[in-house]
Amino acid sequence: MTETMIVTTTIDAPAENVFDVLADPSTHQAIDGTGWVRESLDGRSLSETGQIFRIAMHHDNHPDGHYEMANRVEVYDRPRAIAWQPGQAGEDGTLEFGGWIWRYDLEQIGPQQTRVTLTYDWSAVPAMLHEHIEFPPFPVEHLENSLANLDKLLVVRR
Repeated sequence: MTETMIVTTTIDAPAENVFDVLADPSTHQAIDGTGWVRESLDGRSLSETGQIFRIAMHHDNHPDGHYEMANRVEVYDRPRAIAWQPGQAGEDGTLEFGGWIWRYDLEQIGPQQTRVTLTYDWSAVPAMLHEHIEFPPFPVEHLENSLANLDKLLVVRR
């Protein structure tokens, strides 16, 4: 069994514009295909590898319903790729990351077109976490919805 889901689409926008939207956590709620992502809690754009950005979340199956994710930027290669790894604060306040990564690869294929590949990779999730969370936690359609939402958001911004 594979430990990644990968979907690709073509968006009628330059890679720089697509990257700008992805690097702005305030847009992530509009892009999200699961319906779990809420607002950005930091209010600043992503600008470098290692940066932490926090997002409010909601999931009916989460013990608290509402919760917060602290995401660490793993790849920042403007305008070609951006990726982050979600995590949460442990009991002592130290950030702990679960081993799954969201990655967007952008390939400019024309002056106004970009091939966008979204990868959800859970290959680094430790075995003990697999005991509590089923991977993948959603079907591939959620990734397809995310790319469709990204496309719609870019149409509005043109």
